[in-house]
Amino acid sequence: MTAAQLSARDVCQVLREVIFGRCAMTKVGQALWDEIYAGHFLVDVDGWRLSIYNDCDTLDYCEECVSPDGRRWSFDAGDRFGTDPIALLSTWEHQTLERLLKAL
Repeated sequence: MTAAQLSARDVCQVLREVIFGRCAMTKVGQALWDEIYAGHFLVDVDGWRLSIYNDCDTLDYCEECVSPDGRRWSFDAGDRFGTDPIALLSTWEHQTLERLLKAL
């Protein structure tokens, strides 16, 4: 990993800041979560840009994250289980994040 990259844990921490109400999450673009149904949903968390995959109205995985200073994390199909930031969340955190995304 180079200095210009983020880890899955870094991205997971950004998501946890939203889940616990320490940071606000806003959607990027006009489409609502349920309008996308199966595709990428873009959100902003204090300048962090995340692409989260909506799989048939269910929170699936994080595709990409770019920090305000330009560091990047992206999903690679070759990564082992648990390297997706959303996979690092507890069941409660996952459900809470999904509810927050649907409310945007």
